[in-house]
Amino acid sequence: MNKSIVSTIYGGLGNQMFQFAMGRAMALRSGSALVLDTRWFDSSPTVSFRLGHFNIGPAVTSGTLPPRRRQERLSYYLWHATGRFPTRVRENGLGFDPAMLSPRSNLWLDGYWQSQRYFADCIEVIANDFRIVTPPSPENAKHLAAIAACPAISLHVRRGDYLLPENQALFAACSKQYYAKAVDQMIAKMTEEPVIYVFSDDPDWARDNLFFPVEKRVMGHNGRDADYEDMRLMSACRHHIIANSSFSWWGAWLNPSPDKIVIGPASWFADPKASNPDILPDGWLPLSNQG
Repeated sequence: MNKSIVSTIYGGLGNQMFQFAMGRAMALRSGSALVLDTRWFDSSPTVSFRLGHFNIGPAVTSGTLPPRRRQERLSYYLWHATGRFPTRVRENGLGFDPAMLSPRSNLWLDGYWQSQRYFADCIEVIANDFRIVTPPSPENAKHLAAIAACPAISLHVRRGDYLLPENQALFAACSKQYYAKAVDQMIAKMTEEPVIYVFSDDPDWARDNLFFPVEKRVMGHNGRDADYEDMRLMSACRHHIIANSSFSWWGAWLNPSPDKIVIGPASWFADPKASNPDILPDGWLPLSNQG
């Protein structure tokens, strides 16, 4: 039997990247082939598989996927009852699980896996996998040049789905006070006056509600289908102020500079019962996002 790691991919771009990174690291540690299960997107009307813009092709192989419980009930239960591989492994809680570092093969991974600790032993490989290979549009190329010419700080504001009533109990959009404190803290650490590049799913709100003592440039030209363009612009900035969002987490992580400063929310979730103490890598600066 050929050894493989099947990684289930779903959600937005940031979640997809964590899921790929987890599967890639597990495959490397166990000498297994990596297979991506992207079938979730077959029934998703608004979210699509986004990793094709990255350098993941050499890392991924094709393979037969196990049956899904809801769509292929009989096949699934026969597969499950006979103990056929791969063995399904669901994420156990939100925090880092050190047991998942053991070299294991023939697994079907299902979870978010939001911690750098899951792939800390292969960071250079993951960084190479996540090189964006789709060329920038002419407009984004101009912004990349402007970012390179100044001490730029990326600042991410996520609103959208966080403001929906069904999500407010779990998530909380970062407050205006959080961003003001983060900018002040960042300015105090810099020797040059920065330019704040704001990225948001609600750029009009960011233009009208965020005010800083330095220049602000709101990036609102890239839509959902070009979210990788925003991530590339983020990663080109010198420093980063992230939201409680895996999207800006990766925008900051992809900046390879050892001197980067990253400020992130101390609490990722509004619900105190939900906690991931391992989501901010060592060296990133937590800041209260309450009040």
